[in-house]
Amino acid sequence: MKHMTRCLLGAAVVATALGTATVTASAQGLGENWCSDVQVRFFTGGAEGDAFGSIVQAGAEQAAIDTGANLELLFSGWDAEMMVQQLREAVAVEVDAIGMMGHPGGAAIMPLAEEAAEKGIYMMYQNVDVPDVRAAHGGGYIGVLDLYAQGEALAQEAIRRFDLKEGDTALVFVPLGQEERGRRERALVDVFEGVGIEVQVVDAKTEYGADPNLAIPIITAAVLANPELDLIGYPGGQMLGNAPTYMDAAGAEAGQIINIGFDTSPQIIDGFGRGYVQLTSDQQPFNQGYLAVLSLCQQAVLGLAPITEDTGAGFVTDDNYETVGELATRGLR
Repeated sequence: MKHMTRCLLGAAVVATALGTATVTASAQGLGENWCSDVQVRFFTGGAEGDAFGSIVQAGAEQAAIDTGANLELLFSGWDAEMMVQQLREAVAVEVDAIGMMGHPGGAAIMPLAEEAAEKGIYMMYQNVDVPDVRAAHGGGYIGVLDLYAQGEALAQEAIRRFDLKEGDTALVFVPLGQEERGRRERALVDVFEGVGIEVQVVDAKTEYGADPNLAIPIITAAVLANPELDLIGYPGGQMLGNAPTYMDAAGAEAGQIINIGFDTSPQIIDGFGRGYVQLTSDQQPFNQGYLAVLSLCQQAVLGLAPITEDTGAGFVTDDNYETVGELATRGLR
């Protein structure tokens, strides 16, 4: 015991004497560009310049700067079939790691995720979770963990904030062809109908995300058919940010129709400022890019477990939009 004590005391003296060197070595950590040998293919979701996808892209690019990851960005225009084809190509060439949007759904992704696992390719998923795929073949998820709950919360906040009641009317865009992706918009419909609001459901076609102006005729016709329309619920930031254009085309004044939806963007912040947007549910797309790339690097270089993070961040309203406005206008929020 005395011998052990002397050894420990001696080690303490050495550590004290070398304290500066020890701290310096520790501070070096992994060093710069510690992930430079890892080839990452990363799905941004939308086309180049997409209001939501560009923020995800900014997060992924910042993570690449911070880690040195060899980052290749993929643009899909929110087309699920294109995403599947791009994923198939990424797995075929055996990149080291893939950050995949979950929009195509578990059934479409499952066989490719299995092949990726067999080849030792690390996987992360963004924006839409595929829990069955992750349970079977690994990978983490960065995004809202429960999309239905997110939609429920938005609907309930809208009812409370705008005093919506039985007999009021709403138009809600729902991605009818995407089961997992459309859960939050179906929640809007369920909650609104549950309190007696009359809901017209419109298919949120993929092309509306790529070019929101394509929905102008649909919205204009709906407003003309129902001049007393109280609310429109949009499926994403691209369309919500285009609310001023929709309202102008339909001949509606700012604030005449309540416009709600999901995400933040420079266009949405502008819509708040002009009185055309009243409520949105933020899901921090910057983190969906940043944390996904960071986790892929950690898995590939350090052998760490994948990160799963709920990025649901609450509501942006006409009362607080200015607090996130600067970051949003910089394309970071």
